[in-house]
Amino acid sequence: MKRRNLIEIVQEKYKNKERVVAPLLGFPGVDITGSNIKIAQQNYGEHYKVMKKLAEMFEPDILFPLMDLSVEANALGRYTVFPKEESATVPKDGFVIDDIEKLREINISFDSRINGYVDTVKLMKIGLEEKILKGAYVIGPYSLAALIMGADEAAMCSILEPGKLTKLCELTTEKIHEYVNMFISAGAEVICVLEPTAVMLGPSQFREFSAHYVKHIVDSCKFSGVSTIYHTCGNTMHLINEMANSGVDGISLDSKEVGVDLREVAKILTRYVLIIGNINPSGVMLRGSPSDVKKEVTSLMEMMDPYANFALSTGCDLPQETPLENIKAFMEAGRSYRIK
Repeated sequence: MKRRNLIEIVQEKYKNKERVVAPLLGFPGVDITGSNIKIAQQNYGEHYKVMKKLAEMFEPDILFPLMDLSVEANALGRYTVFPKEESATVPKDGFVIDDIEKLREINISFDSRINGYVDTVKLMKIGLEEKILKGAYVIGPYSLAALIMGADEAAMCSILEPGKLTKLCELTTEKIHEYVNMFISAGAEVICVLEPTAVMLGPSQFREFSAHYVKHIVDSCKFSGVSTIYHTCGNTMHLINEMANSGVDGISLDSKEVGVDLREVAKILTRYVLIIGNINPSGVMLRGSPSDVKKEVTSLMEMMDPYANFALSTGCDLPQETPLENIKAFMEAGRSYRIK
């Protein structure tokens, strides 16, 4: 059966004067189900309960599992900390270039956490309404390299030892690709590549150590009919062209408070690349009232009204403490808005 294409859905909604509405949900659903982040990220049955409840309560156009930047690094044997009420983290650990060949020998398809996320997507594909696109997150090649060797070391290598970083990014891309293929087999319809650490790079380094490798992942997804999104946190205005040139269907961008101007982004990009964002998750969504949220969403929708390639979302994943009434207000404002 042909997979549904995100760009086609956005275009179809636009013809009906509507928008795709897809906040980056996840963590708020943990409290709804009475679980905690650690359990949900390590027990795919509990994880699916979170996804099921979010789908029933808010009916977003796209739904992703809990955002977790540690999964791939953990599968490659990196030391990982699992707090009860926070997402897992990967502390800095030792790394030498000779470790690459040892890491290459690890078959991540047998990793329990990798399979837990894949099984969550399988259940989402079976159990959620067809109208909701089933998404999956993977970490970006550069961000995974930075978790393995250290963020400061990766940044220095991008300038002083690019050959060393290239070797590691080739390895990380290979492993991420394996994970992507598992998600595709599980029924994922949208793959979102999370590349937060790469925001510190200049355009040429970003192209060399992130976008170049993401393009390989994108090409594989296109062959399978799966849509792709590139997400980078922070002020990415200097990286817009590089992100778009990777061939992704859409770029997911952070909020205006960090310097991202979606109207300026729309002037840069072709209409065939989706602009996804960018209501502040830790600002109005977390601290505002429902009326504040509706006002902010409506203002963004009005600003982006002329652009067919816009999809409403949050600038990043919502904090666990986000009031449910604010998420409801976000959905209501997005659903009720009609393009002029």
